[in-house]
Amino acid sequence: MHAYCKAHGRRRKKRRIAAILLLVFLLCALLAAYFQHNVTKVLIAVSEATMRAHTTVAINDAVYYTLGDGVRYEDLVTVERNDAGDVVSISTDSLKINKIARDTASISQSNLRNLSLDGIPVPLGALTGIEALAGVGPRIRIRIIPVSSVVCEFSSRFESAGINQTKHSLYLNAVADISIVMPSRTENFAVTTDILVCESVLLGKVPDVYLQGSPGGKLPLLPE
Repeated sequence: MHAYCKAHGRRRKKRRIAAILLLVFLLCALLAAYFQHNVTKVLIAVSEATMRAHTTVAINDAVYYTLGDGVRYEDLVTVERNDAGDVVSISTDSLKINKIARDTASISQSNLRNLSLDGIPVPLGALTGIEALAGVGPRIRIRIIPVSSVVCEFSSRFESAGINQTKHSLYLNAVADISIVMPSRTENFAVTTDILVCESVLLGKVPDVYLQGSPGGKLPLLPE
């Protein structure tokens, strides 16, 4: 009888341990599901906002470096006129334009990699997934894997500036495609930045092909 009680007690103890282990497993599964649904969403949102800010800084710094010495309108654009003083053609210096676009894209990507090395600062309260606690607690840095690709190109815009006056502006358009790679998911987004490089007011009649080439007067700039 005594041996039976001891065996019965051991079985009950094993069942309790099994029940505790099952409860712990279910609790871990619930926490994992909660983390997947809430915390990952918070991390993606914070990471995207941070990377957007980093991208803007990286591109602006690259533009400041490539155009730091100042680029005049005459350095990039050649305007030809007829005897009456009207504009007959507008051409660009393809070597200078391509170099500026290429250098800006390369430096932007390098800056973006350097800015991302320190990780993303996230308030500890944000990891709870509760909006009221999103900004509470010390900041911890979470390492992510940002994958970026920056493409730069020039565009041209013509706007009326008065009678027989047309403002011609050159913009550097930088598009950064960013991918945030995390164990549970990957988020992709793009950051577009338009930087005015130079502009000039053209006196005299400008051919309609420039003024009416596209809605809004903004045209891709094709070097000639």
